[in-house]
Amino acid sequence: MNMKRFIKDILAQIDYSFYRMGLKKCYIKVHTMDETIEELIHGDKSMVRFGDGEISMIRGRSLQLQQVKPEIMEGLKRLLSYEHEGLIVAIPEIFDDLSLYRKESRQFWKDHLFFSRKVYEKYCNCDKTYYNAYVSRFYYAFDDKSLCDDWAAKIRRIWKDKNVVVVEGERTHNGVGNDLLDMAKSVVRIIGPSSNAYEYLDDIMDECRNYPKDSLFLVSLGIAAKFLTEKLFLEGYRVLDIGNLDMEYEWYIHHSEKKEPIFKHSVTGVEENEKAGYQQYLGQVQKRIGL
Repeated sequence: MNMKRFIKDILAQIDYSFYRMGLKKCYIKVHTMDETIEELIHGDKSMVRFGDGEISMIRGRSLQLQQVKPEIMEGLKRLLSYEHEGLIVAIPEIFDDLSLYRKESRQFWKDHLFFSRKVYEKYCNCDKTYYNAYVSRFYYAFDDKSLCDDWAAKIRRIWKDKNVVVVEGERTHNGVGNDLLDMAKSVVRIIGPSSNAYEYLDDIMDECRNYPKDSLFLVSLGIAAKFLTEKLFLEGYRVLDIGNLDMEYEWYIHHSEKKEPIFKHSVTGVEENEKAGYQQYLGQVQKRIGL
């Protein structure tokens, strides 16, 4: 470890310790994984998720798959403030105890909070208890994997017997080659671009309006997913921003010890999907937008 890295780690640890001692002005509360999953199974609220990427964009930084814009930054700030009662906001459970995560994840979040804590303190609603964004990252980061089987089984029940509309990037392939979505009554898909999907938000929204209000929308569309979720929610749909859940599920079913690439996440276009044998997936695709 070089000296710069060492000093950064020490400062991040000091900052985190002060926060846990209650010296920060806003103590942010987050539901447990089990509480979050139970709400999603038994409740009817929609969900928007924030991870480190969304917080970085609020700080004005572009992401690999989405260029920053002032309107995106302002929209994310507003969503993080928990504006809508029926739209729950999920953030990482990192403000109280990091001991449940593996070593590199603990250090990652300490570093993240060192640079981004002011974003949470400024824009989070400290009168609310947030939900747990790790619902879509339920495996890799956890040191103790003993609860992962139970979490995975319960997560699959969220869409049991529901007509699911998956809105995802062309590389995502939620549930393709695994049983993640097998408990759904039906699955159809709207495919958008893997990068800068925000530019096509209106077109994607128009397509989503073609589906009945009792549909359950599962959205994996990067930053654009936050705004699509809100728009659909305001029009009476139930929408869950599930992010990279499929990637996490693949690592879980393969007992991955590191973040391994998933073949299907490199497959694009009709011809490549046919070659990969994803006929069921292609049959579920109803519309391709921005491709």
